Amino acid sequence: MSRYQPATRPTLYFIGVTTGKSSIMKVFPAWAEFLGLRDAEIKGIDFRLHDDPAAYREAVEFIRDDPLSLGALVTTHKIDLFHACRDLFDVVDPHARLMDETSCISKRDGKLICHAKDPISSGLAIDGFLGPDYFATTGADLFSMGAGGSTIAITWHLMRASRGRDVPNRIVVSNRSQHRLDEIRRIHEHVESRVPVEYVLAPEAADNDAVLETLKPGSLVINATGLGKDAPGSPLSDAAVFPEKSVAWDLNYRGDLVFLDQARRQQDARALKVEDGWTYFLHGWTQVIAEVFSIAIPTAGPSFDQISEIALKAAGR
Repeated sequence: MSRYQPATRPTLYFIGVTTGKSSIMKVFPAWAEFLGLRDAEIKGIDFRLHDDPAAYREAVEFIRDDPLSLGALVTTHKIDLFHACRDLFDVVDPHARLMDETSCISKRDGKLICHAKDPISSGLAIDGFLGPDYFATTGADLFSMGAGGSTIAITWHLMRASRGRDVPNRIVVSNRSQHRLDEIRRIHEHVESRVPVEYVLAPEAADNDAVLETLKPGSLVINATGLGKDAPGSPLSDAAVFPEKSVAWDLNYRGDLVFLDQARRQQDARALKVEDGWTYFLHGWTQVIAEVFSIAIPTAGPSFDQISEIALKAAGR
């Protein structure tokens, strides 16, 4: 017997690990009212990390076959779900094909569509808080801890030759397991880029601490591991020293945000800029809602500011 019950209203699913704790459960109803999606609702579907492929397939098949189940946002399981379910999709968009991931599922004209929205949403977030020509001006490096879907999207956005001089001096990606590093290296080989990339096996926090010591001032340092949200801790030890004037970005905005605490303790002494994942959350969700419900949602300007204010109020931030 299926664990899923047919939807009675137009429904967007959130496929994650601890979806009930996410602010989106409070934010989505407020956004739906503002966007004119008054009958829509959101439901969470939680899986274990690296769950059984059959479990992912059951969820995707349910969404495909249920008329009022319109689509889903996928987090944490983006790569695993793609590998388990690729044959179920009628259309796989170019970003999803390149990155081997599913971050958004939608349905259009009877077809089930797989999207990778992270290259768009992460780009909007990064360009928003770094501003124009950041890397061209500073000559800074990029260090992303965690070689999953978010780092794939972020590095793709920042390393492309089409950005001209506004690319990192170099990119370093670390991960606790080698196979993810091999996968992201394979993807990078298909990106037109002149940026040197280093792939560091980092089973211990001290391995990431050592990378920090090699980074240029102003570098962008990212916690893309899920540690602090999906699992406790930080990819860095408390002994880690951030480069001067660097930007510490945690993709999480909720949970035990140890990485952000570590950065904030050095914020004044090292002149750090510290960013959580809230703006990334906004762009990630609005990109998916626009796709699933086939509506236009602005990515900047007064209307986006209003969407942000609605979210802040609903989430109690």
